Amino acid sequence: MKKVIFFFAILVTGYGYTQALHPLEPVKNHYLELQELSAQPNPERSSLDALSFTPDQYNSVALTYTLMAPAYLTSEQVYNLKNSVHFPANSSDQTRAELDFLLAWQQKRTPDQVHRTSKVLAPIGYWPHVDTKKNHERYEGNVRDLMFEGREVLGKQCTAANYPATFKLLQGVTKDMRIMEFTVKYHLLRARPYVLEPNLKPLQIMGSPSFASGHTLWAYIQAFTWSELVPKKRQQFLDLAYEIGESREVMGIHYPSDEEAARVLAHGMLTAMWTNPDFQADLSAAKAEWN
Repeated sequence: MKKVIFFFAILVTGYGYTQALHPLEPVKNHYLELQELSAQPNPERSSLDALSFTPDQYNSVALTYTLMAPAYLTSEQVYNLKNSVHFPANSSDQTRAELDFLLAWQQKRTPDQVHRTSKVLAPIGYWPHVDTKKNHERYEGNVRDLMFEGREVLGKQCTAANYPATFKLLQGVTKDMRIMEFTVKYHLLRARPYVLEPNLKPLQIMGSPSFASGHTLWAYIQAFTWSELVPKKRQQFLDLAYEIGESREVMGIHYPSDEEAARVLAHGMLTAMWTNPDFQADLSAAKAEWN
């Protein structure tokens, strides 16, 4: 079954400027190829459809995020976005092909790729609850992580101290990302790929459901936001987000469909935020730092 994605832009007026949200780029590479396969259950592998993320694995901190009030999204938007994404059946031809793709990565990943994915990219993550106390042992690292993509693309001067309005915008966007991440994960409870395929040897055992990828959701919503602030660098931000998403496949902890769904969901989130006056005010202030 071939999937079709519609692209659109939103035009916003006010705050002294007019700006259109950049449309979502088409799906590409192996994500496109895998989407061409059937996502429907295959009776030959029907036993796999009973597997899911189980209650004994639930994480209380992650679940707490599903109760938080969003910064820019409304509760209705969170609900609608949550129900806009679905993963292919465990028994489907698409999932089988994705598992084979991950097995192939397992055979070819190099020591440098293992280091980059598991030691550099995997530990990065901004957690809003850490910001409640500046003397929290993870506070400074949390602040640095929020500006990671900016530093990677724009340089070491890209810090919260140098760009406070940008930092504030990213705080709100990433808070909503965490809420969306765990809302979707615990709504759908997809089992990790190594649960379905015992020959997979992941570089890390994860404590949350697989779909959608939180790292990839973070990577793309940041990339989309940064590229609205610095449009000429859009491709570099997207390339970085692509690498971060693919790194989860190299590690054997996410299906490719987890990554592609996160990319689409990130753009859907930004589209929804775009209509919020508070978001537009914070975006305008952040843009002023880069003009």
